[in-house]
Amino acid sequence: MTVRIAPSLLSADFARLADEVARAEAGGADLIHVDVMDGHFVPNITIGVPVVKALKKIAKVPLDVHLMISEPDRYVDAFAEAGAGILTVHAEAATHLHRTLTRIRQLKVKAGLALNPATPIHHAADVAGEIDLLLVMSVNPGFGGQTFIQRSYERIAEARELLNKAGNNADIEVDGGVDLTNAAKLVRAGATVLVAGNSVFGTPDATAAARALREAALGAA
Repeated sequence: MTVRIAPSLLSADFARLADEVARAEAGGADLIHVDVMDGHFVPNITIGVPVVKALKKIAKVPLDVHLMISEPDRYVDAFAEAGAGILTVHAEAATHLHRTLTRIRQLKVKAGLALNPATPIHHAADVAGEIDLLLVMSVNPGFGGQTFIQRSYERIAEARELLNKAGNNADIEVDGGVDLTNAAKLVRAGATVLVAGNSVFGTPDATAAARALREAALGAA
């Protein structure tokens, strides 16, 4: 079973991002999850292209860039050039979703699609064959440290079924409230990438926390 861990910098110390990335990587992080928020699509503002470019210089694993922004088409080229390994856009924010995903893949970047907790999984049906990753939000996007929404397990299973019907073995990523108590159950439901912010960077030892999360996830085997 392949499970990847993607510590989210949203909960990291922004004054020490290089050190935080190194700590996560020492714990076996497979990806570094970068939350980009614009204060419009979500009620928070985080980082932009210059920080992603800086992170690319020091990260040893791919950058999993999650665009929680309005009009993502305007920015995918810039984030791809900055060094994103994966670019995920929200179905709720992309007016011409197929065009956006096609453009991301043209840029030689993996294309991800995110769905908010209240967005039905079947909204991804028409592009299910065009994505490399389907991100199931298990909290409402915008802030770290939120409580996991229990309905997410069913939604992850629905997402796996949808991708299977499309003949697509794309990753299913889950983001929000992921921790040691639910990691194994999320993997059993079909998740293959676990995003964890507070449960990694909100601990005294992010390296040990990332390692423990992987062990918990692998316990689903």
